[in-house]
Amino acid sequence: MADKVEFELVSPEKLLKSQPVDMVVVPGSEGDFGVLAGHSPMISTVRPGVIDVYEGDRVVDRVFVAGGFAEVTEARCTVLAEEAVALTDLDRATVEKQIKDLSEDLDDSKSDAERAVAESKLAVARAKLDALSQSAAH
Repeated sequence: MADKVEFELVSPEKLLKSQPVDMVVVPGSEGDFGVLAGHSPMISTVRPGVIDVYEGDRVVDRVFVAGGFAEVTEARCTVLAEEAVALTDLDRATVEKQIKDLSEDLDDSKSDAERAVAESKLAVARAKLDALSQSAAH
């Protein structure tokens, strides 16, 4: 097990995953980063995107996260996600409708605060659509 890294994915509601993996690739705010056993300790913000979980050289799990934080130690990678959903559970039609509805909300926003919330939610929905498009391309 020395060559594995413990991957934990936590949402505001509960611990979603806790498993030893060969590598995990996280969408950090400065770019994607891979975590293997023995990684240097670090903390990073996480942008909306997909976490890829590897066993050997193949991806065995893909999870969309809407942002959050990642803490990496030599033995563990913990992602505290604002929202997390398995990529296979996302439905393109539902996401496209969310984008349409959120775009309308953005157009109807009456204050800077309302506009900022709508823009943030719209960015997450667009990242979901991008993740689905990239997944279909593979």
